Amino acid sequence: MKKFNSKSCEEIMTTVYKPIEFVVDGLLAQGLYILAGAPKVGKSWLALDMCLSIAKGEKVLGQETAQGTALYLCLEDSYARIQNRLYEITDEPTENLHFTVMSESIGSGLEEQIENFKKEHSDLKVVFIDTLQMIRESTDNGYGSDYKELSVLKNLADKLEIAIVVVHHTRKCSDSEPFNMISGSTGISGCVDESMVIVETKRGSRNAKLYCVGRDIENAEISLQFDSDLKKVDSHR
Repeated sequence: MKKFNSKSCEEIMTTVYKPIEFVVDGLLAQGLYILAGAPKVGKSWLALDMCLSIAKGEKVLGQETAQGTALYLCLEDSYARIQNRLYEITDEPTENLHFTVMSESIGSGLEEQIENFKKEHSDLKVVFIDTLQMIRESTDNGYGSDYKELSVLKNLADKLEIAIVVVHHTRKCSDSEPFNMISGSTGISGCVDESMVIVETKRGSRNAKLYCVGRDIENAEISLQFDSDLKKVDSHR
């Protein structure tokens, strides 16, 4: 008969566990994250800014970063478009930031691709996947399917001790609770360690709020200000 692999209260309280390691202080730690927002609101620019800052060990959104390798899966873009975006925000390339425009899907090789990349880059800190829809196998958006697919990435992030951030869309309808706007079922927000939602203050204003809620962070509202082309990101809490 199988038994639970349980631990006593005393054992847990007297064990010295490895502390949580943040990639972006107070905002991004090891685990699975969702970054959601409406089309053209600046999700990809924010993702690129975060990747570049982590790769260079520079502050992002006013917070310190743990320098290391960043991998950005730009699955809706071309290398030419990525080049143009990079030149818009930096003049200094870094060997710590890597891009790919093609990948396998969840359960069909994506996990192995990320694991192999980690073997080649032991200091890998973060993987951004842009977008969730591009790596999905199932067309079912029910709670069970959403949770099952994302739990594969959650387990992978925990195993490799990295942060995986999945870029996703929000619904067209607005809601007083930003996290209710994440497209799909509540299985998505239920599985991830943290949800981040970008909501533009007024459509076309280039001013937005980044709402953050998670297991290992304090709830936060970060004001974002993009330039006229959604390239440069300034912030304050």
